Amino acid sequence: MTPHTDPWRLEDIPDQAGRTVLVTGTTLGGLGHHTALELARRGARVVLAGRTPGRLADTERTILDEVPKAELELLVVDLADQGSIRRAAMEAAAYGPIDVLVNNAGVMGTPYERTVDGLELQMATNHFGPFLLTGLLLPQLVASNAATVVTVSSLMHRVARSAPLGDPRAPEGHYRRWPTYARSKLANLLFTHELDRRARRAELPVKALAAHPGFAGTHLAANGRYGRASGGLASILDAGIKAISQPADMGAWPTLMAATADLPGSTYCGPSGWAEQRGLPAVVSSTRLSHDEAAQRRLWEISEDTTGVRYP
Repeated sequence: MTPHTDPWRLEDIPDQAGRTVLVTGTTLGGLGHHTALELARRGARVVLAGRTPGRLADTERTILDEVPKAELELLVVDLADQGSIRRAAMEAAAYGPIDVLVNNAGVMGTPYERTVDGLELQMATNHFGPFLLTGLLLPQLVASNAATVVTVSSLMHRVARSAPLGDPRAPEGHYRRWPTYARSKLANLLFTHELDRRARRAELPVKALAAHPGFAGTHLAANGRYGRASGGLASILDAGIKAISQPADMGAWPTLMAATADLPGSTYCGPSGWAEQRGLPAVVSSTRLSHDEAAQRRLWEISEDTTGVRYP
């Protein structure tokens, strides 16, 4: 298969009728919302997955305003809570085969916090949660006979100096929010490569790809730092980011490319402009550390032990 090297555009999305896509982190105005919108516009049944019923309903209404015939489902799930993930996966069984899973939900630069499962919040939400959800939904992905798993990483993975291979429940030293975020985004790529390799080895009809949005104007940074997207310093930070970044809808394009283009597994999609910060999406590269097979295998083992899920 020849890699897709030319810049990609929304009109390249093929008809999605008859396909089921589950997208996590679909808060109004964010990357997940725009990913879900475009897939619904092209006929997919889209499962909007997120933590808050009210926010899911807001996104549902907004998509229906643009695509009145959109086929949407709502699934409440908190990726930082393994119990919530297991409950959501049981509910998701009703959707039947899943053609595309988009692991988009994430947190960024949050203050130090341990989850109900004893995990640091950023690693729990950005890596262990998607790892568990993907594993629990794997039978439905396999049932589609040609599934794609897209996990959203970040340019920040390049900042990581080491893979997160320690005991995730062990007490930490001094917590540094941005290096921790960077390692969680590196984990997304390590997970993608290992999942794709294991699926091929097991002859499963599943491929794993990754994407990053470049520098996109979402609420993620303000939410992470202040726990909200507006009010006081949060509004100032949010406005500043949007002033110098590309719109959130374009930030979703690399994810849409990874989810719908004819690409091989382990492909990484991102903006084609300067320093991959903005522009039309294309196939991009990641750090040497993200391709470290020993780190990929070790993180996988840690993740299975931490979540209790076992993949074939």
